[in-house]
Amino acid sequence: MAKPKDNPNYKVVAENRRARFDYAIEDDLECGIMLEGSEVKALRQKSANIAESYATVDNGELWLVNSYIAPYEQARTFGHDERRRRKLLVSRKELARLWSETQRKGMTLVPLVLYFNHRGIAKIKIGIAKGKKNHDKRETAAKRDWNRQKQRLLKDHG
Repeated sequence: MAKPKDNPNYKVVAENRRARFDYAIEDDLECGIMLEGSEVKALRQKSANIAESYATVDNGELWLVNSYIAPYEQARTFGHDERRRRKLLVSRKELARLWSETQRKGMTLVPLVLYFNHRGIAKIKIGIAKGKKNHDKRETAAKRDWNRQKQRLLKDHG
């Protein structure tokens, strides 16, 4: 994926930072997202939230549920519904794989990051994830703290 400094069009709009804390991400996938004009304009202003949203496979289609895109002020008359279900675009092969993964016990589809790619097209990265138990979350936090402490020690003595 292109880095922001490499390409002026690449821009992260919203990131689900709790996803990696609450879930063990096994795999991720880039999806297209069907948007209305006012939604694209609102995303360009970075006014979106995907923290409490999730993706689901319904009737052979992939949907993003409960994502929030703030209303675009200049499009008052022809605006959009902030929390509507948005269709995600993936190939049939990928859709079949996602459906079979979610049928496994405890697996879910979690949006990780919403961004504009190097061509300026809105994309969303979906993670195939398994929910973590409390002891797993504590273990992850302890590991993160130990890595920070290790880096500090190496920096001081290095």
